[in-house]
Amino acid sequence: MPERELENRTAIVTGGGSGIGRAIAIAFARAGARVAILDVATEAAEGAVREIGVDGDAAAFVACDVSRQRDVDAAFAAVRERFGAPDVLVNSAGIAHVGTVEQTTEEDLDRLYAVNVKGVYNCLRAGVLAMKGRGGAILNIASVASTVGIPDRFAYSMTKGAVLTMTYSVARDYVAQKIRCNCVAPGRVHTPFVDGFLARSYPGREREMFETLSRTQPIGRMGRPEEIAALALFLCSDAAAFITGSNYAIDGGFVTLKM
Repeated sequence: MPERELENRTAIVTGGGSGIGRAIAIAFARAGARVAILDVATEAAEGAVREIGVDGDAAAFVACDVSRQRDVDAAFAAVRERFGAPDVLVNSAGIAHVGTVEQTTEEDLDRLYAVNVKGVYNCLRAGVLAMKGRGGAILNIASVASTVGIPDRFAYSMTKGAVLTMTYSVARDYVAQKIRCNCVAPGRVHTPFVDGFLARSYPGREREMFETLSRTQPIGRMGRPEEIAALALFLCSDAAAFITGSNYAIDGGFVTLKM
């Protein structure tokens, strides 16, 4: 049997309880990794561990608020104690916001910054400290909103632009330490957030609006979390050993075919 892509490696996936993060955690476990899911949503994260369906030594949930550096440092220490030092880090934890600059309150901006920017910084810092002298792979979940203007996404776009530039910075600063850092930029992906947004914003018209949003991708549909996970697995494996400081669009042609 050929060796699986992440055999005997330790992977940390933030926000691994749902959506894209959950799909990545499951894919990494199937590829042989010991997976630690860092999340604030206990029930969802524990459900992801159960869904992985492997023995208790191969997957674990560690409660962690990524916006708090003390939480992150403690979580990384717990992962090291249980599984060993991380070889792979995926920064998937994030929150969304819909609104223009006029519709974005100071509280909205602070909330998104705390998770989507400071949270990524906290985990990048902990990840780099754990990987220095050993090497490793870091993947950040950015967005098409990192590089193009999307209506009503002022605060979200600001945070995802920061994720992209943090990716470039870490890749440049630590290439000599054999730490690779890349990001992926999804378009619309069908996650529980989308279903919740449609239910709140368009009650009774969910199916109609789902089709409308799907058609905004030139390919004619939303992405699936498993498709993002497949790209994440490649970028965090040895097959991508020559790739660092790169931003991979996975958006059904949204950026290149609509410009």
